[in-house]
Amino acid sequence: MAEFRAEVFQNEYLSDGATDVHGVVSVTCTGAGVAGQASGTEAAEVIIVDTSGSMDMPPAKIAAARRAAKVAIEEIVDGTWFAVMSGHTVAQMVYPPHPGLAKMTDVTRRDAVEAVGRLRSGGATAIGAWIAAATELFQQAPAGQRHAILLTDGKIEGEPDGALEAALVNARGKFQCDCRGIGSDWVVEELRTIATALLGTVDIVAEPADLEADFEEMMRNAMSRGVADARLRVWAPQGSEVLFVRQVAPQVDDLTSRATRISPLVVEFPTGAWSDESRDYHVAVRVPPAPVGNERLAARVEVVIDDQVVAKGLVKAIWSVDTNLTTRIDPAVAHYTGQAQLADVIQRGLAAKASGDERTATVLLGEAAKLAHDSGNEDTTRLLNKVVDVVDVEAGTVRLKQQVAKSDEMALDTRSTKTTRIRREP
Repeated sequence: MAEFRAEVFQNEYLSDGATDVHGVVSVTCTGAGVAGQASGTEAAEVIIVDTSGSMDMPPAKIAAARRAAKVAIEEIVDGTWFAVMSGHTVAQMVYPPHPGLAKMTDVTRRDAVEAVGRLRSGGATAIGAWIAAATELFQQAPAGQRHAILLTDGKIEGEPDGALEAALVNARGKFQCDCRGIGSDWVVEELRTIATALLGTVDIVAEPADLEADFEEMMRNAMSRGVADARLRVWAPQGSEVLFVRQVAPQVDDLTSRATRISPLVVEFPTGAWSDESRDYHVAVRVPPAPVGNERLAARVEVVIDDQVVAKGLVKAIWSVDTNLTTRIDPAVAHYTGQAQLADVIQRGLAAKASGDERTATVLLGEAAKLAHDSGNEDTTRLLNKVVDVVDVEAGTVRLKQQVAKSDEMALDTRSTKTTRIRREP
């Protein structure tokens, strides 16, 4: 049975008259088990493969997609409901050959692998239609844990404006979706919009040869999520306001807009399925000021599964005139505030560069280089070094490289939200 633990890291001391309280809640899950088997809830998987005409230019992409889908199918645990869809101008069933899902067995696994081997490319890229079709499929499954992998190589075309947004409104809360773009002709913001709405991830696979390993890892991760759904429940006292709730590790994901009001003092935020892992959440609450010396519970943060509290942490506030206490910033809060800022300046810097505003891009990407260096985010530093030449990292001074591969810029963009965890003393 899965066990959850929550720890709170904060400086609870506020100066006289201060109102904003910040805490990082670190949540760890152990004993999650296997998807569809550990929680008493069946699991469902849908693999959506872009088969639009561009996937055949070069042919290595569609060939890689076939191999990757086969590898993913092999990783699906027996007993899981599953389907494979071909996405082009419409969403078309690949396996099973009729609308609906099949249950994974030795026979259906073999038949699905054979069907994927017959994938051919042609048509446009109507991702909204693919999401809508996947939603319909999942609604037919007697499963409480639902996950999809979506692969594309191009931008949306061939469907009405707003089709994706409408599909996501209907899909939200129905399933999670990890998105991958192969090559460099797709649009990061389109896939990020899907991943954000559906509690998934987005990344680039620049080379077709790398797609198999990526699909294998994604499906293994999905199958290791034995906890179908957990929610973060935040209570704040009367007169208080939850300013934001933001996942900050292993990646930045602002959950604030996804809040569901449970009662006048309680809101819940979806976190999706869990494996054996740790995630950190930055919670900010504005409370009414209290006299110096007073202590107040600013927030109670609980992990909830099937309406049962499985872990909780307390965010506190103590008013003081001792500046040695009130001016100290908790290392975890400082670290993750910087990581969220890092993701923001990278995305804004790349957008400025794309629009031709090189001066703004240089300033923002220089700030990003300094933030990545100061926080020890070596992966982001390596990605930045492919886009800029660092002149003075301490000052945040960089020069834009004159020749940059588009795939390198897209990798920096898609992975900008991935954070490095704070190093805590044992």
